[in-house]
Amino acid sequence: MMRQSLPGVFAPRWASKIRDWGKDKRGLAVVEFGLIAMPFFLLIFGLLEICVIFIMSSVLEHGASEAARLIRTGQFQNSANVTPAAFKQEVCDNMFGLMSCSAKLSIDVNTFNNFATTSNPSPIDSTGQVVTSNFQFNAGQGSDIVLVRVFYEWDLITPILSRPLANVSNDKRLLQATVAFRNEPF
Repeated sequence: MMRQSLPGVFAPRWASKIRDWGKDKRGLAVVEFGLIAMPFFLLIFGLLEICVIFIMSSVLEHGASEAARLIRTGQFQNSANVTPAAFKQEVCDNMFGLMSCSAKLSIDVNTFNNFATTSNPSPIDSTGQVVTSNFQFNAGQGSDIVLVRVFYEWDLITPILSRPLANVSNDKRLLQATVAFRNEPF
């Protein structure tokens, strides 16, 4: 049986070139990497984003718990400057300088009659905005039950890739630290 070739004068030459090109393995690794590069980098950057969120959540928890300790022991209430701004500064001072203490940081400190009546509602409304208008600041007195909530709007590093991680609008993640305790009898 005779092999079919492309019509024309150059057909046998082109057929052999195509066969040789099909057998050539040079550059195969580059082509294969090109095929898997996008999913690979999406996975790497997504993993890094989750790690950064975890670290920043831990830093926020540390700042909130250290500042809340001043309320729990009465040191904050007995100081000369008992304001929300002073408490916010205490939180900031305990975050190792890893987060900027700007309008992105919000605090909510409330007292309750007992632990059963404490509430921790989400400050995110239905449009994905953070609503801080109902936040209060009441550090309480001795033996009061206090709930300290600290929120930080974290800008995601890779907004397009980490859109599933965003829980507020504009590709941001709201980090929250909550500390509930009974004040010492001071």
